[in-house]
Amino acid sequence: MSPLESARVALRALSANKLRALLTVLGIVIGVGAVIALISVGEGAQRQITENIQALGTNLLFIRPGALQQAGVRQQSGTTPTLTYDDALAIARDASLPVVGVAPEVDAFGQIVADRLNWNTRITGTVPAFAQIRNFAVDDGSFIDQHAVDARSRVVVLGPTVATNLFPDRDPIGQTVKISVSGRIGENFKVIGVTRSKGATGFGNEDDQVFIPLTTMQQRLFSQVTARGLRNVGLINVQVASPDQMDRTIAGIGQLLRERHRVAQDDFTITSEADILGFFAQVTSVFTIVLSAIAGISLVVGGIGIMNIMLVSVTERTREIGIRRAVGARRRDILVQFLVEAVVVSLAGGALGILLGIAIARVLSRIDVNGQNLHTVVSAESVALAFGVSAAVGLFFGFYPALRASRLHPIDALRYE
Repeated sequence: MSPLESARVALRALSANKLRALLTVLGIVIGVGAVIALISVGEGAQRQITENIQALGTNLLFIRPGALQQAGVRQQSGTTPTLTYDDALAIARDASLPVVGVAPEVDAFGQIVADRLNWNTRITGTVPAFAQIRNFAVDDGSFIDQHAVDARSRVVVLGPTVATNLFPDRDPIGQTVKISVSGRIGENFKVIGVTRSKGATGFGNEDDQVFIPLTTMQQRLFSQVTARGLRNVGLINVQVASPDQMDRTIAGIGQLLRERHRVAQDDFTITSEADILGFFAQVTSVFTIVLSAIAGISLVVGGIGIMNIMLVSVTERTREIGIRRAVGARRRDILVQFLVEAVVVSLAGGALGILLGIAIARVLSRIDVNGQNLHTVVSAESVALAFGVSAAVGLFFGFYPALRASRLHPIDALRYE
């Protein structure tokens, strides 16, 4: 019997019990739909994290102060002040390093007041190179310049969220705001610019922050000194010329800082953008695998349903099998016929499950989670995988009933009532 004829016989046999076949297909539909929907969530999370990290800038290194060690216990990075503005200048001036930009920063949360309106936000003290390195464009006005850093000027660049909340119905450029950190007496700052919106990401709302000159931040708002009595910076952003020079740059910066700090053991940590991306990619990959495994249980349940319905079908059609054997059908023909029936059920369920999974993924993408839409990505690979797995489930769980049917003795089958 040709495969086409086997498929036709299988469809005719399934149509004889439409409700039973429909319920069997439903198990596969739910399983495949769950697999595609959950994989789309995992892949969407991975893509969103990748986009968020890449939005920070390209070819970046992040240098953070060292970790405080108490009673032999090493705490997290950044718990002790070790980096300074001079360290950043030394990195920028080192001609042997393939560095195209260096931007130190000091961050703190504070209160900003404009007339009778106030807003609590992140205050970043930094230098002009920060805008280029971290992909911040100015939508109105200008960013901090080197003169403002050298003169410790009291100027501020607002993020769009801050500007909207403090100046809802007027132009913020040229206005005066009062900034205070840790409950200290506020200092007056002149607004010189508003950055272009970057939106909220998994690393925080890039629009909800303000920028002031680094030296102004250290002298007037938030000052922390190193063991050598120098003003500390919380982070040094370094942009490298190309990705293939990352390792060389990390080694060169490490050697430079060890010599400047006169330490044998690093009192700083250097993390590359690729390191962060790799870490999150690993986390999301595990997350996707776990979700897929959970959804795969539904496919197993659907496969058990196929086996159950095929065993019932073999029992009900014992006389049919006997007649077919009596008129010349071989064991292989009987085996192929029942296998085709199982595969047709699983493939039909797989096709419907793909449509269901895509629909669920689209619904999930409209769900708002902490002000952000849940990202879902339905890839061709996940669809092909789900469809292939559904066919494999039909073959696997349909093989035993088909083998049992093919092994029936013709005489015993004909006498079966």
